[in-house]
Amino acid sequence: MSVLVGVVSIAFAQQPPAPAPAIERVPLTAGRSTVLMTDFDITRVAVTDPAIADATVVQPREILVDGKMPGTVSLIVWGAAERRQYDLVVEPGVSTLEQRLQALFPGEDIRVTATGDAVILSGRVSSNDVSLRAAEIAAATASKSKVVNLLQLPGGNGSQQVLLKVRFAEVSRRALTEVGVSLFTSPTGINNTIGRVTTGQFSAPNFNNLSATKASSSFGSEVVAASGEFTFGDFLNIFLFSQKYDLGAMIRALRDRGLFQSLAEPNLIAYNGQEASFLAGGEIPIPTVQGNSGSVGVTYKEYGIRLNFTPTVAGDTIRLHVRPEVSTLDFPNGVSISGFRIPALSTRRGETEVELRDGQTFAMAGLLNNLSQDDFQEIPGLARLPIIGHLFRTKAERAEQTELLVLITPQLVRPLNPDEVPPLPTLEQRFLPRPGDIGGQIQGGGGVVDAPDTTAPPR
Repeated sequence: MSVLVGVVSIAFAQQPPAPAPAIERVPLTAGRSTVLMTDFDITRVAVTDPAIADATVVQPREILVDGKMPGTVSLIVWGAAERRQYDLVVEPGVSTLEQRLQALFPGEDIRVTATGDAVILSGRVSSNDVSLRAAEIAAATASKSKVVNLLQLPGGNGSQQVLLKVRFAEVSRRALTEVGVSLFTSPTGINNTIGRVTTGQFSAPNFNNLSATKASSSFGSEVVAASGEFTFGDFLNIFLFSQKYDLGAMIRALRDRGLFQSLAEPNLIAYNGQEASFLAGGEIPIPTVQGNSGSVGVTYKEYGIRLNFTPTVAGDTIRLHVRPEVSTLDFPNGVSISGFRIPALSTRRGETEVELRDGQTFAMAGLLNNLSQDDFQEIPGLARLPIIGHLFRTKAERAEQTELLVLITPQLVRPLNPDEVPPLPTLEQRFLPRPGDIGGQIQGGGGVVDAPDTTAPPR
């Protein structure tokens, strides 16, 4: 009996352990549900992360599983005498944006992935136009998300860095003509009469500290003594005064012509989809009154040549959102505040979106401004007299013409390899020899060279 028991015990020890139940994989799609069936009554379920997928017992042997967001979680189901485990794999599925792109561009491989605050477009498309249009639709649909365009084009990926060359060419012409006459007497007058004729368009002399002494206080009595002073704000162009006859004239006859040319060429490199900015200029201090205290603070305003642009590269096509600006200080149109002279800013600015190929040039903006201004002033009645009427009228004619052209040229560039870097210019000798080297030798970067003897007498 003992032998039989021993044999039985040995046979029981050699039996392999029972295999663990296999984990079943359940595929799901985010935003959709499925029903999971079991062959036993369910007493309890558990899910590792309900934010990815959740399970609800709806019947004794049925579980409703809801996919919420991409990921993989474990589902454990208990019965009265059994336990079973599942892997719930939630796929992202096809979003509304991807369905819209597939409907608009049939046959194109466009996939959409949303991660946080970004929408990523991936896959392959047949042309630059499809890539750019798909990015525009994604940006309009997901206005609060940043769109990353990773769509590939036939022929591989080229350079993703863009060099933008911008040229501002400005030509300004102006012409000015002024004609006018002012007649006046001396401060003592002519036969006891002081007079001045002017339209007020140009400066005329003023009389100050006038005084006269009459023989008596009766009306029409003779003037015994008279005195006074001239004050001139501007002698205009021609000044005449006769001390013998106490009569003078100031003539304004001026013709002014000017020509102004300006050329600015800012260049800047930016990566695909990234904004770059450039400023060559400075900052001017502007005093500002702070609150009710009346204290004066200082803020700074930038001026100069500014360039902001964002490139979008699709194959050999470059789409640019560009904003060039040129501003200069304009002191004649400035203002004075609390004793400070604050200049105005003369600004030329443009902002647009253009689409070019590598190396092409486009005239982004142009301006042709013609200004003509005529000012006439006259003394009524006297100005209409024949011949001498011109002495009682003044005129100023002003004409300006400004032409501005903004040209942009984008280029795809790549960094240089070490063997492609050109050599920098080197100097074989110093610019100026040392005093002890005159007439001898100069030790230069390339060796020893002979220096001219400056002490030799001239021929």
